[in-house]
Amino acid sequence: MDNNLGDTPSATTSVSGHLLGYARISKADQNLDRQNDALLHAGCTRIFTDDGVSGSHKSRPALDEMLAFARPGDTVVIQSLDRLGRSTKNLLELVEDLRERQIALLILNLGVDTGTAAGMLVLSVIAAIAEMERAQLIERTRDGLAAARTRGRVGGRPPSLSTSQKLEVNRMREAGRTTGEIAEVLRCSARTIRRVPRP
Repeated sequence: MDNNLGDTPSATTSVSGHLLGYARISKADQNLDRQNDALLHAGCTRIFTDDGVSGSHKSRPALDEMLAFARPGDTVVIQSLDRLGRSTKNLLELVEDLRERQIALLILNLGVDTGTAAGMLVLSVIAAIAEMERAQLIERTRDGLAAARTRGRVGGRPPSLSTSQKLEVNRMREAGRTTGEIAEVLRCSARTIRRVPRP
């Protein structure tokens, strides 16, 4: 949705082009008012809104429309960085695309303006911290799995049948019970029974 609010930016904002606001909510019970108020206060001349669109979606109609409308010298204004998406990779790709097109990004709650060298530096630091946190999470997960293995525990999905149940499967097989009957007794799928190796 594109709200055309005229062509006069706020006198407090110095830009060579238009201030283009973008707002997004992902749930029907959320409200766009807070974001719209912040964008209006910042002096946006147009506001594009995605209503009920998740940030994990790479394609968002109003965002795509705004990016197609934006021209060199314009500034994209958002209330907070997560309005553009939740993936750090996707955010950085979008920021880089804007930079190559000579379009700045203003993040109101962070006071970051990528139209300045300081703003780009701050955004790079934020992105680097996010990447570091992700790398640390992966490392902690690997360390946890390694520690579990040294204690005889293997990470991942637990086996469907215990050792004693597998012995019981083979006992019932020798007694002439069908796969379906064994699965019913042990309350599991026939596929699980078929995967139990025979002695």
